[in-house]
Amino acid sequence: MEEIVSMAQWVRVASLAEIPPGSAKEVQAADRIVALYKVEGTVHAMDGICPHQGGPLGQGLLDGRVVTCPWHGWQFDVTTGQHRVSCQIQQERIPVRVDGDDVFVSI
Repeated sequence: MEEIVSMAQWVRVASLAEIPPGSAKEVQAADRIVALYKVEGTVHAMDGICPHQGGPLGQGLLDGRVVTCPWHGWQFDVTTGQHRVSCQIQQERIPVRVDGDDVFVSI
């Protein structure tokens, strides 16, 4: 039986200027919706689809490290992916790389 190895690829999704400090941005990388956030000078990325009912986390309000889904108010720490109420809910974080002014995510 052959083993299939999935190789992640880095996809450019934005420039640093497109993600002001304390903001959220929704982008598409390959076939995924990704939510980008800039917190204290660092860009973080998570799966952009809220696990509750598919709300757009990249369009949510960012307050410090916490994003609030605009549909039903679910909240996540964007630096860890941890849900703010349930320790059993963890939003997938996506690796980020910044090269000059370009922001890449690993898909």
